[in-house]
Amino acid sequence: AEAALGKLAPYYPSMKPAWTAGVSMPGGDFPVDGAGALAERIRERYSFVDGPFATRLVTHYGTEAFDILGEATVFADLGRHFGFNLTEAEIRWLMDREWARTAEDVVWRRTRLGLRLTGDEIAALDGWMAERRPPVEAATAEPPGAIA
Repeated sequence: AEAALGKLAPYYPSMKPAWTAGVSMPGGDFPVDGAGALAERIRERYSFVDGPFATRLVTHYGTEAFDILGEATVFADLGRHFGFNLTEAEIRWLMDREWARTAEDVVWRRTRLGLRLTGDEIAALDGWMAERRPPVEAATAEPPGAIA
C-alpha cells in the first residue's frame, strides 16, 4: 500500500510521508512468534477460556482479545453463545469496532466460523444482529467531500 501511495505522492503535494511500515496493526502489538504465549496469557487471566478458544481469539484479534473478554469471570459473562465459542461479547465488539452488520460479515468475512456453525446457528446470529444494528443512513446523491 505504501508503494502505491508513493506513486500518488507527486499528485498530492500535501500528502504526509509513509508511516505504517513500522507500526503494528490493531491487536498486533506482540512478538511475531508470541501468539502461543499470548494465548497462554489469556488462559491464565480467563480460566474459563480453553486452548482452542484462546488460540482462535489470538489468531483473529491479537491483544484486542482482552478487550473482547473484558471483565468476564465465567463463560456466561460473555453473553449469548451462538456456537463454537462465538459469543455476544465478540459480536458486539465486531459490530462496534469492525462495523460488522450481518452474520455473513461475522462468519465469513471476519472469523470463517461459517465452516463450523450450523445454518440454524447462523440464522439465530443474523436475527440477533438485525435487532441490534443501527439503521443505515439514507444515501445521498453526492457523498460528502465529493469532487464536482
